[in-house]
Amino acid sequence: MIRLLLPLFALVLSIALPGVVAAELRGHGGPVRALALSLDRKLAMSGSFDQSAILWDLERGVALAVLRLHNGAVNAVAALPDGRFATGGEDGRIAVWEPGKTEPQSVLAAHEGPIVALSMSSDGKRIASASWDGTARVTSLTGGEPRVLKGHQGQVNGVAFLPDGRIATAGYDGTLRLWSADGAEATVVTLGLPLNSVVAAPNGEIAIGGADGALRILDARGEVRHKVELGPTPILALGISPNGTKIAAGAIGGAVALVERESGKIDFTINGPGFPVWSLAFSPDGRELFTGGADRIIRRWDVATGEHIGPVVLSKPEDPRTVFAGDRGAEVFQACAACHTLTPDGGNRAGPTLHGVFGRRIATAPGYNFSPALKDLDIVWGRETIARLFEIGPSRYTPGTKMPEQTINNPADREALVSFIEKATR
Repeated sequence: MIRLLLPLFALVLSIALPGVVAAELRGHGGPVRALALSLDRKLAMSGSFDQSAILWDLERGVALAVLRLHNGAVNAVAALPDGRFATGGEDGRIAVWEPGKTEPQSVLAAHEGPIVALSMSSDGKRIASASWDGTARVTSLTGGEPRVLKGHQGQVNGVAFLPDGRIATAGYDGTLRLWSADGAEATVVTLGLPLNSVVAAPNGEIAIGGADGALRILDARGEVRHKVELGPTPILALGISPNGTKIAAGAIGGAVALVERESGKIDFTINGPGFPVWSLAFSPDGRELFTGGADRIIRRWDVATGEHIGPVVLSKPEDPRTVFAGDRGAEVFQACAACHTLTPDGGNRAGPTLHGVFGRRIATAPGYNFSPALKDLDIVWGRETIARLFEIGPSRYTPGTKMPEQTINNPADREALVSFIEKATR
């Protein structure tokens, strides 16, 4: 079921100036994992760990629609030249959306694992997807079977069309692979460390973000021209300006570096609120950079100066665990905090909010897209059922769940966690 939610709840503007896009867009209940702008700069679409995609009117600064289709996080978004958008999700599917529509124009069953990156061909007829199932795929939007690109040993984290029709893929196995237009593997560049993202310039050069915090700029043959050390934390996201002269690199530590592609020189580093930056997108004219991160906010920056457009909210969201400082259950809950919130206004993330979970039937938290298998289970959450979940593990207790497999073997820690959740979610 696709739901259209009113934009009044979805957005708080920092500023609103006539004819100028809003400085901050707020609406997601989890980190902003993906972001793309339409070529006319009027619309944007974002994807989040909260399992939703949001279509934004940038000039008015409002959310036009909150779209829920994917069973899991929306990890990738791409803009099509004709104004449509595509989303890729944890469920391995690609959805194509027309602005103004609350149901997808088409849904493609693409992968056997989560899709984490999308790239559109210049003609808008093909979409390339990268997945943790170990493959990349090239799918025609006009029909036909996708072309499967196999070769990486492990998850494929990035994909990009090159201007000559080739396709670049970046993998956790430390290789960049350059595939010919017909899908034959042409070149394997071994860099020896996990690669998280890849973008291509109009002249065929390639930029790669690595787990070592370095940006590598390669020529069209795959030879490294520049290695730009950006910091100690892994690069999560890359963006490239429409003319290909500037590369933006976002890191898990929260910094975004603007780099001149030709020289490899760092123009400046944007130090935002200090949260991981998951997504980057340049405006079509290359003058502005939009960022999305773990603080759930889409921000806007001046590419010429590096200055944030509008005020920056530097304070971290209130962490309810601080109220229970020293509580062993709060410490155990740290492993759950990335996916679940506890408070009434926390919202859904990769997992449903836990607020009010005690006494709630499984798969009934409002606004969350649960796995079909969970809806058939007869479980009501309470002290015994939550403890049992962590005693034997989600895959055994709740078959069909998307929850990562984890158990707590220490009975005292299980008891402490259950007590903390009971106190913190009232």
